[in-house]
Amino acid sequence: MRDERPADEPGTPVDTGPDTAAPRRRRRLPRAGAVVLVAALLLGWAATRGGAPVGHFTSAEGHDAFVAAYERAMADLPEPDEVLDLRTDYGVVRMYRFDGAAPEEEPLVLLPGRASAAPVFADNLASLRAVRTVYLVDLLGEPGMSVQSRPVRDDADQALWLHQALSQLPEPKVQLLGLSIGGWTAVNLAIRYPDTLAGLTLLDPAVTFADLPLEVVVRSLPATVPWFPRSWRDGFNQWTAGGAPVEDVPVADMIEAGMRHYSLALPAPTRFTDGRLEGVDLPVLVIIAGGSVMHDPAEAARTAERTLSRGTVVTYPDASHAVNGEYPREIAADVARFVGATP
Repeated sequence: MRDERPADEPGTPVDTGPDTAAPRRRRRLPRAGAVVLVAALLLGWAATRGGAPVGHFTSAEGHDAFVAAYERAMADLPEPDEVLDLRTDYGVVRMYRFDGAAPEEEPLVLLPGRASAAPVFADNLASLRAVRTVYLVDLLGEPGMSVQSRPVRDDADQALWLHQALSQLPEPKVQLLGLSIGGWTAVNLAIRYPDTLAGLTLLDPAVTFADLPLEVVVRSLPATVPWFPRSWRDGFNQWTAGGAPVEDVPVADMIEAGMRHYSLALPAPTRFTDGRLEGVDLPVLVIIAGGSVMHDPAEAARTAERTLSRGTVVTYPDASHAVNGEYPREIAADVARFVGATP
């Protein structure tokens, strides 16, 4: 089912009070800096860093610089109700639990884009907590508080570490919400280990329903070299977000520190075949950003609509790839309807 909404009506806002109200069509960088997550999506970064079999910080000084930036970005979030460090065969996965509405129902587990880590969802947390309890995840093998200890060699390994982490939560099933490469991660898990999942929400998922355009790869190359000026990365990120400024944002500083000081050792994500997508027997809400440069939005919407047997496809026509920060309340409203209808 496809739902292409007018540009000024992506969804019905959730009433979360005046402190969380947000304009519907923002073109500034949100507090959480969702725009900058795009830099971490870049496959070129994965290709140019490495040497060691696991992701790691390249120096003690670099680690300290990243932790300081991470803590500044985390200051935009409320104090979590619980901090979890979950041991898996591939390392320790950091999650933060924020208690929310309907505690008896499946919680929302939020997966960020590559290198953006948990703080990228700062703009979304209040409105999503009005829907369900929320867990935020630092992806394993990325800059963050998760610590990789064993090589992740392929898509199967990517699914297994996340399955092992989710299996340790007190809730038997969760609603998985993935942003950008986090959306790919959610689908990859659903293909291989659906038992812990009640449903998926995918926010402009990368390399999932359409290929990464060559233009993105070409434009990204200067941004993937850690010793190049930051202004080059900012310029690329601003392009991906439809012109949104990216300066002086704590989460942008965090991602900059991660890209400069962390050596990634993860495989590039594999585009799913139609057969794989057709085998996902779960309710799936797909929110496509109509202005995304990370894929052809129309092609992505068509593929999702064609292949997902239990899918609902929604397009936000004016949104960029930073859709989570541009439309946090509208996303929460769509999520609320989706999880309320999930059997």
